[in-house]
Amino acid sequence: MNVQLIILIVYVVALLGISWWSAGLVKRSSNGALGYLLAGRNMPVPLIVVMLVGLAVGGASTVGVAERAYTQGLSAGWYNAAWGLGGILVGLTVAKRFRRMRVKTIPEMMGAMFGGKTRLLSVICQLLVILSITALQYVAGGAILTALLPDLFTMKQGMIASAAIFILITLIGGYWASGLTNLINVVMIYLGIIVALWQALGKAGGMEVVTASLPVSDVWLDPVSGMGIATVCAFVVVMCTMAVSNQAVSQISFAARDGRTARRGFLIGGILVLPAGFLCAIFGIIAAALYPNLESPAMALPMLVTQLTPLVGGIFLAALWAADVSTAVGLLMGCSTLVMEDVVKKACRKPLGQKSEVLVSRLVVLGVSLAAFVLALTVVGILKTLTTALAMTTSFTLLIIAGLYFPRLCRKAAGLPIVAASLLLWVVWTYFPQWRIGPELIYMEWIVCGGIFLLCALICKEPAGNLVDPHTGIIAGQADDENGAGSEIEESVPVAPQVV
Repeated sequence: MNVQLIILIVYVVALLGISWWSAGLVKRSSNGALGYLLAGRNMPVPLIVVMLVGLAVGGASTVGVAERAYTQGLSAGWYNAAWGLGGILVGLTVAKRFRRMRVKTIPEMMGAMFGGKTRLLSVICQLLVILSITALQYVAGGAILTALLPDLFTMKQGMIASAAIFILITLIGGYWASGLTNLINVVMIYLGIIVALWQALGKAGGMEVVTASLPVSDVWLDPVSGMGIATVCAFVVVMCTMAVSNQAVSQISFAARDGRTARRGFLIGGILVLPAGFLCAIFGIIAAALYPNLESPAMALPMLVTQLTPLVGGIFLAALWAADVSTAVGLLMGCSTLVMEDVVKKACRKPLGQKSEVLVSRLVVLGVSLAAFVLALTVVGILKTLTTALAMTTSFTLLIIAGLYFPRLCRKAAGLPIVAASLLLWVVWTYFPQWRIGPELIYMEWIVCGGIFLLCALICKEPAGNLVDPHTGIIAGQADDENGAGSEIEESVPVAPQVV
């Protein structure tokens, strides 16, 4: 009897059951794509928390962190610590304001401030970022299933199985399914990590034996030296930048019941994310001691799990897959919302009916899922790929922060060149490494995008559109569906000065 397989099957059946039940919530919401893609803007604090934690603690946070820790030690855990700091930053700054907006996507904000061309280019950049991250979840899922159930899965088959589950959950129940399944996923993730780490250390003879078995180096338990201070700082800057303006993260705020709910959810979720990476980094360190000659560092964590007892190994297998599922469903919903709101609806001459919106949204989910799978077949190096793609969000974060807090400096001419420069820098960094300047892409992004913004502020005259209505103080945007969801104004917002 394969205990691990049985636990995995039970877990998957439970998730699909919740997704099927969530489909009823979408039907009862009676507000079309808003109910399917944003849960009718009615998510409570617990679901906001688990959506953020689930999005943060995914394949990159488990398999990816262990992969990097296999060679660079404890410092790999900064990936999640930086993610947590980013979530806390959003909670303290923009989460409440995002919820008060009547927008559904980041490109919609860009269009309101800088026009249709900037909105279109923003869609392309956001899709590149989110599809890249989604592809990594397929890679991580394939690595997990291949290592733990080698008689049943090859790497490609594991990726196909992972993609199938991700698609079914989102396809059936939409954003409600993403939130409700994450209630199980987050509990499973932390339970599995703690139990498996305790047993893995016990089987290895304790941390003292592990450190004695490691190759001679001063990086293993040092919180910084393995990756270096420049890379650690880059992680923090990347994640804080990304958290403000990545569609999949921002969508959590858009879906919250109200502004206070969004803020509390991000603050609590950010705190819960902080320790996860360092815990998973210890797995990589243990694997480096036990299996010093692995063909691929990405197999560090899955290989270690094969040494656990069947029960604990099965729980941890479900936990690793839970990390993948929780991240992938949020990403797929974010990506689908972009395509639906910024491409499909813009292309349609007539408004879609509510049933048609849900049907088209499901077709979009299927399409972007298949696109992410094709991309997954080319991905190499989980964290390396992820952090370079996330750096493209610099342009959006800069423009959003400026629009909310420094509207007098915003010029309509700044949007398109800043977003274009961000995309161009990523292309150069990825495909022309000989032209790189500095240790990490994120530093180049902020310097170049910031320079263009200041130059436009000095030489251009036409102001950008306001994110905050100067007369009412209410953050502006297109009205929601006829039920008025998302229009609450439960507290005052500082009035931005009139731009002249």
